[in-house]
Amino acid sequence: MDYITTTNLRTQSPELIGSLKRGESVSLIHRSKIVGVISPAKEEPKKFDSKRFSKLVKALNLPPTTYAEREKKYREHLMKKYGKGISGR
Repeated sequence: MDYITTTNLRTQSPELIGSLKRGESVSLIHRSKIVGVISPAKEEPKKFDSKRFSKLVKALNLPPTTYAEREKKYREHLMKKYGKGISGR
């Protein structure tokens, strides 16, 4: 599939998806003019690996914090970033 018109986007979407999965770029045509190019995504985002993340956290050897300490640091961050106008306490 080399091109697709704006009116055919709804009816030919399976063909468009197939072309993108094969790595092809598709020109988008509106009123006999090329208005853009639809191209496949470069790469898929990495999936989160909890085991690897836990190894990294253990390697950092961070001190344990309580919920209250985390809340306090978060509030301080919000005050520094946004000022006094935030809702809450």
